[in-house]
Amino acid sequence: MAGNSSGTIFTVTSFGESHGPGLGCIVDGCPAGLPLNIEDISRELGRRRPGGGGPSTTRSETDVPEILSGVFEGKTLGTPIAILVRNTNQRSGDYDKLKDLYRPGHADWTWEAKYGFRDHRGGGRSSARETLGRVAAGAIAKAFLSAQGVTIQGWTSSAAGIDAPLFGEPNFDFDEVEKNPLRFPNRELAELVLQKTERLRNEGDSAGGTVSCRVTGLKPGLGEPVFGKLDARLAAAMLSLGAAKGIEFGSGFSAAYAQGSTNNDRPIPGRRTPTLPPGVPDLEYATNNAGGVLGGISTGMPLEFTVAFKPVPSILKKQETVDRQGNIRELIIEGRHDICVCPRAVPVVEAMTALVLADLILLSRMDRV
Repeated sequence: MAGNSSGTIFTVTSFGESHGPGLGCIVDGCPAGLPLNIEDISRELGRRRPGGGGPSTTRSETDVPEILSGVFEGKTLGTPIAILVRNTNQRSGDYDKLKDLYRPGHADWTWEAKYGFRDHRGGGRSSARETLGRVAAGAIAKAFLSAQGVTIQGWTSSAAGIDAPLFGEPNFDFDEVEKNPLRFPNRELAELVLQKTERLRNEGDSAGGTVSCRVTGLKPGLGEPVFGKLDARLAAAMLSLGAAKGIEFGSGFSAAYAQGSTNNDRPIPGRRTPTLPPGVPDLEYATNNAGGVLGGISTGMPLEFTVAFKPVPSILKKQETVDRQGNIRELIIEGRHDICVCPRAVPVVEAMTALVLADLILLSRMDRV
């Protein structure tokens, strides 16, 4: 099975299954001497940890990370960093009845169509729990980016059909994001979504939503102009998440209905002091419809994008499907599942963003002699 690794210089390989002994990651290419301790990783894993209330699953894992290599006396060695998190709260028996059934909305059949064999316990590698290794690796990337002055902030921007305020609007509150289980930037709207998701839980149903992300502190010139575009790399990273179905940057799909005269970002004299090639003036942009990316290269403006997540396919409603013998069957998916993935997807989106940016920053150091 290929496709378990990403990155060019700052590389990450994730491993483990939802109901196996544990999950984790191996990070290679991280510069030596970076301050890093177990608390940095534990903090990020705690943000994605199940059992946090609201619309999340009731599976309660402690998600305690173990650093097996690559760190000594609180600093990275420049060697591969291996992190392991052991599973402690599996209930694999919940999936015994589904062994020969193909769950609607899941990768059960496509996995077998490719490999001829699958782990039916919670989806194995297809489970959202696989993102644990990504978040652990992302914690390392975040530490690296912090030293570069880069900040990544994500939030749930819609859930269960209710939109959060847009960034910059008076009722948008970043401080509120980590204070409610939905990670909504508005307390009153968060309460409305919680009420709606609780109704969906009682009905045995689920909801989709979106996660938005904003990155500040990026210097202009990050990314490649053709196949290694900054937005293309980020899009590939986000769409590698199991429930992600779409991504837009800046004005996004609304740009398809706009005119160039209103959608173009007008250059203005800059007020920063970035490191630019000789003869290149500093500038900024009056607007940011491009979301901080033009021609696949960062503009130095805030990087802004939104990822769409589908409703959780594991629902308690009776559904019709097909079994391994080709017979039509009815099933009810038992077990512990999220009602909406967005709140727990926020730290995952941040982690994937950090991994892409760390890799591109290291690559950019090779662009100039």
